[in-house]
Amino acid sequence: MNARRARRRTAAGPAVGRRWQDELIEREIPPGASVLDLGCGDGQLLERLAAGRKARGQGVEFDTDAVVRCMARGVPVLHADLDQGLQGFPDGSFDYVILEETLQTLHRPMAVLREMLRVGRRGIVSFPNFGHRRVRTDLVERGRMPVTGALPYRWHDTPNIHLFTLDDFLDWTRDHGVGIVRGYTQSEGAVRDLAEGDNLLAEEVLLVTEALPEEGKSPADADVADREGR
Repeated sequence: MNARRARRRTAAGPAVGRRWQDELIEREIPPGASVLDLGCGDGQLLERLAAGRKARGQGVEFDTDAVVRCMARGVPVLHADLDQGLQGFPDGSFDYVILEETLQTLHRPMAVLREMLRVGRRGIVSFPNFGHRRVRTDLVERGRMPVTGALPYRWHDTPNIHLFTLDDFLDWTRDHGVGIVRGYTQSEGAVRDLAEGDNLLAEEVLLVTEALPEEGKSPADADVADREGR
């Protein structure tokens, strides 16, 4: 399956109904915020954010059928390939950018992460953690690509093309001046705050991120510069 169509079949299975991340995302988004959902599927999350948080939402989706369903819901959606970038969106044009269970399906994940924090003041990213103990056990003891609740597909039909661990992602944040505002994990059906050792324990992860101020600038300075530039 084309990875760019993978929003219909995410790492956690078919993209239907309400996922564990959705409640956390809805809680994170303040009333009236502007939200860009990258790989928005059929628009269910944006529809709920508009109804419950009065959010001003915009989706980006590659799959044509999903785009049609978004339009039927009244959700604004752009039919586009995330791997081609977000050139149509100005810097800082959204309060939040959501990348839910999509990053590992992309051909150019680092470029999309950079674009996420260029167009959004904060980014919300969720992904399956390839460092989870079940994954390690399957690889070491069985010598097979793992099949778990968070990674339900076999090697030949998975939409995931860039698997990575929680620690891999945290390395990226440190190397690129990105801060973690809040973090949550899901394992064996339980959701809790991110904690030490979760590279081994977390099946899936959700992180709220933001670009750190440039060296020598305080957060207040960065906010003033941002407002002056708008």
